[in-house]
Parts: sequence; structure tokens; C-alpha cells
Amino acid sequence: MLAYIGLGSNLQDPEGQIRSALQSLYASPDIQLQQSSSLYRSHPMGAAEQPDYVNAVAKISTELYPMELLAILQEIERQHQRVRTGERWGPRTLDLDILLYGDLEMHTKALQIPHPGISEREFVLIPLQEIDENLIIPGKGGLLGLIEKLPQYQLTRLASPDVGPQS
Repeated sequence: MLAYIGLGSNLQDPEGQIRSALQSLYASPDIQLQQSSSLYRSHPMGAAEQPDYVNAVAKISTELYPMELLAILQEIERQHQRVRTGERWGPRTLDLDILLYGDLEMHTKALQIPHPGISEREFVLIPLQEIDENLIIPGKGGLLGLIEKLPQYQLTRLASPDVGPQS
């Protein structure tokens, strides 16, 4: 199954956190890292009293079920000292989200696929475009059409992550 993972960090060397998380995905026996986007700097959502984020998207293949994949992603977050305080959109060392899992639409308390808000988030859509501009977001439409609807975005492309296959 092809899936797309969103990566974000704004604490403790965010670029290093993203590169390390990509390396963890690459090293996982249950995940095959197919491609990763460039790293991007974005302004934080929510409380403005926090550092900018570094974001990227990874395309993976896996035979894991979505909840199994989520458990692995949360373990990688824990290894990166992610502390869940319950604060929405607060600062964090690492945030890993399942953005897409094939064409699955899933809405449970623990996991929503496609990721909620995917169609309005420039720090997700632009890196996704870098990997696959013809992508269709289940229930939302074509990626390029969603990008056209974005307000003027304020992402800054930083660099290639230099981990695993690149786009």
C-alpha cells in the first residue's frame, strides 16, 4: 500500500529532527521509504509564540494496516522526545501524521485518513506536489486544484533531506 506521511518539527534542531525521522522510516523493516520531499519552513498554526516549523512529506509503501503504521509513527515520535500535552498545534520535537493511505477514507477517534485539514495546509500540499503533482486526495479532489485554492502561501524551501530516495 502506498501512503504519505507528513513530518513536522519546531524544537531541538527541527531540520535534524526531520532528517532523523526520515532515517527511522528508511530503517524500519515494515516501511519502504519511496521518496521524500524537500524540507520547508512554515509559520506555526495556532499560538504564534513558538518557532517556525520545518516540514516535509514522505511517500512510503507498507503492508501494515493504518493503525499499525500509526503505532510505529508514534514510537518514532517518542524516540524523538515528543511529549503530548494535549495542546493543539503547540510546539513539538516531532510530529508524524498519516496524510494518505492509498485511497482509503477512514474516520475513527484515533485516526482520520485523509488527514483532517490536508486540503488547506500549504506545508502539506506543496511538498506533496513535489512528490506527485497528479495525486488525488480522496474526498477532496486533485492536488493541483487544491493548491490553486490556497491563499498566497509563505513556505520557504530549505533543502533536500539527504535521506533515502529523493524526489
